[in-house]
Amino acid sequence: MSAIIERPEPVTVASTEPLLAIRGVETYYGKIVALRGVDVDVHRGEIVTMIGANGAGKSTLMMTICGDPKARTGTITYDGMDITGLPTHQIMRLGIAQSPEGRRIFPRMTVMENLQMGAALVEPSHFDDDLRRVFDLFPRLKERITQRGGTLSGGEQQMLAIGRALMSRPKLLLLDEPSLGLAPLVVKQIFEAIRELNRNEGLTVFLVEQNAFHALKLAHRGYVMVNGRITMSGTGMELLKREEVRAAYLEGGGH
Repeated sequence: MSAIIERPEPVTVASTEPLLAIRGVETYYGKIVALRGVDVDVHRGEIVTMIGANGAGKSTLMMTICGDPKARTGTITYDGMDITGLPTHQIMRLGIAQSPEGRRIFPRMTVMENLQMGAALVEPSHFDDDLRRVFDLFPRLKERITQRGGTLSGGEQQMLAIGRALMSRPKLLLLDEPSLGLAPLVVKQIFEAIRELNRNEGLTVFLVEQNAFHALKLAHRGYVMVNGRITMSGTGMELLKREEVRAAYLEGGGH
């Protein structure tokens, strides 16, 4: 399979303090340990990806960042603030937006109404500019503006989920499995949109993906999660070349 994403341009980290810093985080579901001492850094202007098999704990990490479930031990710091114990609604007001696994759009609402929901927490004067930005990124949404979300295709729903998150003007965009269940052409469109947001606007992105090839081609840096632990980290290119990664996540290097 040929590469669909250009090699990311290097990010100059102006400060040693990450925008998002996760230190020693452990998360439980009842007595079951889901995350085991996780350490992750995401610096301003980076695309960072977390790859791993289904059930590795990737989505749990995303949800833990957002406060549900809460980390039982460790700390999560965002923009210099400890957010570990904050409720989800307060975390979302700090400039973090999530496009969750499974999209979770409002199916009975139109495309416009879904985007209005995404803008609910920000200054209304920005709405028209932000709407134009989303439609420039995903022209298909403009064509479907009066259509109910539940009648959109899977790819269109994923575009809507990302667009809804962007309407909140985030400093950090969390993307949970954006390629899941989508046709290859749509996956290409989604990943190119993410790259464009990062390259043109400097948006910081933390991406969780089972599609290791596309994610690592896109990302400046990556982490590998196995059974709730970080087992490897490095630049996207470095991880793509690791034999362990190729064997486990790239079908023996056949991509």
